[in-house]
Amino acid sequence: MSTDTAGFYDDLAEHYHLIFEDWGRSIQRQAATLGPLLENKLAGGPLKILDCACGIGTQALGMAQRGHSVIATDLSKAAVRRAASEARKLGLEITFHVADMRNLSALPTSDFDAVLVGDNSLPHLLSDQDLSQALENISARLKPGGALLATIRDYDSLLATRPSFQGPTFYSENETRRIVHQVWDWDGNEYEVHLYLTWKSASLWASKHYASRYRALTRAELTQALESTGFAEIEWLMPETTTFYQPIVLAHKDHSTVEST
Repeated sequence: MSTDTAGFYDDLAEHYHLIFEDWGRSIQRQAATLGPLLENKLAGGPLKILDCACGIGTQALGMAQRGHSVIATDLSKAAVRRAASEARKLGLEITFHVADMRNLSALPTSDFDAVLVGDNSLPHLLSDQDLSQALENISARLKPGGALLATIRDYDSLLATRPSFQGPTFYSENETRRIVHQVWDWDGNEYEVHLYLTWKSASLWASKHYASRYRALTRAELTQALESTGFAEIEWLMPETTTFYQPIVLAHKDHSTVEST
């Protein structure tokens, strides 16, 4: 993860919701899938959840609406400000911090029941060292037996085809029209995403371009990294069984894991 990643999300924060057909409904749909997965794995009352890549709040807001105690972090200051504003609008009590998932030591609390890393955030970590550092920090925030839930793109399939284009997707609501598309420039097992948002309000058109870099992280690579940092009971749930838009990985912190972060 580089400073460019923070800049990408700083720039995108104001318009991030435009990627979705209806961001509010997406919050509800994601919570309706991810919430029960954690609730069924971690029996008991409301969970203490850390969303360590919260963005503008897509997962954090939905989990809080389900009655869980949520603390949310992101490396983008602008995204955190936007997420905090959205939480206030909904009357939700969520504590927000600016933090890189590779260093969560500044958080005033730990012993989380679950850590959530949604929306393909882990593949921003371009090196094995960065990925391990993030997973070690996540493990240090979890109570023994706690769960990590992450969602990433299906890179096992994408590496076979290496698509250069995604979309365009057209949305229309009242007098507003939107076009969302992406261009992917591949470089080995990494790729740079160029995200384009174009929208019309009344008679005016506006267009924005954002760029960031990802690693095509396979399920085997992430599984190995999880095992190497003390996670166990690793389970992959695919879209055909969950109806979620990305593969989901669930892993538990081994009770015998020794804290080193």
